Amino acid sequence: MPENDASLQKTLDFLRTQFREYYENNPIELPDRFGRREFAFVLFGGKGMIRHLAFPKKTDFTAFLIDRAPMHAYYSSAYYKKPDASTMQEKQWMGAELIFDLDSDHLPNAEKLSYAESLDLVKKEFKKLVEEFLLGDFGFNEKYLDLYFSGGRGYHAHVKDPNVFDFDSNERREIVDYITGRNLQDAIVFKEHVTGKKEYHGRSFASGKSLIMPSPDEAGWKGRISRGVIELVDEIARSSDPIKKLEEYGVKQTDAEKLIQDLSEDRVKRIREGLLDQSKTIRRFFLNSALRKTAVSLAKGETDEPVTCDVKRLIRLPGSLHGKTGFQVKKLTLDELKEFNPLNDTVVLSDEPIKVTLRQPFTITMNKETFSLTEGETEVPTYLAVFLLGRKIAVLF
Repeated sequence: MPENDASLQKTLDFLRTQFREYYENNPIELPDRFGRREFAFVLFGGKGMIRHLAFPKKTDFTAFLIDRAPMHAYYSSAYYKKPDASTMQEKQWMGAELIFDLDSDHLPNAEKLSYAESLDLVKKEFKKLVEEFLLGDFGFNEKYLDLYFSGGRGYHAHVKDPNVFDFDSNERREIVDYITGRNLQDAIVFKEHVTGKKEYHGRSFASGKSLIMPSPDEAGWKGRISRGVIELVDEIARSSDPIKKLEEYGVKQTDAEKLIQDLSEDRVKRIREGLLDQSKTIRRFFLNSALRKTAVSLAKGETDEPVTCDVKRLIRLPGSLHGKTGFQVKKLTLDELKEFNPLNDTVVLSDEPIKVTLRQPFTITMNKETFSLTEGETEVPTYLAVFLLGRKIAVLF
């Protein structure tokens, strides 16, 4: 369905109007020490990002939001002496929060999931990041932890413990490496156990070995890997099609068949008791898969630099609207996160009906209502229209 210049302009004007009305009626709470933060914006129809801005007064910031009604609003995780300076060196860095950005497109097989499915999965990963790693292994105090839905495809965690403000990129990278299990050595997690001996020319030799798994209750990666291995064994044992289950973990069919053959009932029993046999196929699969199952994906690939390592990162402004969804960037407590549904709980625009033209059929449950839309012109609530237009699923003519 071709989109002409007039249609594009009409769409941009509509979106800008909706965002302006929101900012007029919903004053944004600025982050702490906002006068030391850099702000940046992307405008509807604009090219690139407007950045290196600072707002000494809240009234100046509010006036800017209402006047420009930006598509995206950001602020720096770092504090600066001169946040509006045009170069990073001139800004004079004073420290930065520790930021974790978990996006659904970081997850395995993300391209196969619907938007709603990806949001469910990324929330589970985010809860794991917060509960197991930030509060658990690292022991950050919950009072220093701010949690947000990004308004789009994921979640942000801001660690505001003063002890982390001076961390450089290398120190932050070490935290990322721990959370993602990068370079985790199996020798650190498992201990070799000799299961038998034989004599040869008066000398004793090991005739069999097993790997002893740590207790699932043990702290840190040792217990985490053990729990992951046991969960994997149980998943495979319960599955009506274990080969297909293994293929879901990225195991090739020939390797899956070999693994199932090696994974006898007796071996399964021993694994549940904490002994992992030295079968190379079994060892390689369980160690790698348990790591993938229990680690957290903080970037798209091995070579990507996660947000956490960046000491000068721009992050979405809490309370602002996401330009591709119209959803609010929403602050959450850990308790609220459990029942949080972004497709209901971040809908803040009006339900006034508006006619849009869909490029393709589309189904979504939003604001506790299911919409099954067909291609062509249809009438939907404003909040859904903004979502469809922002994601280019629909246009205005």
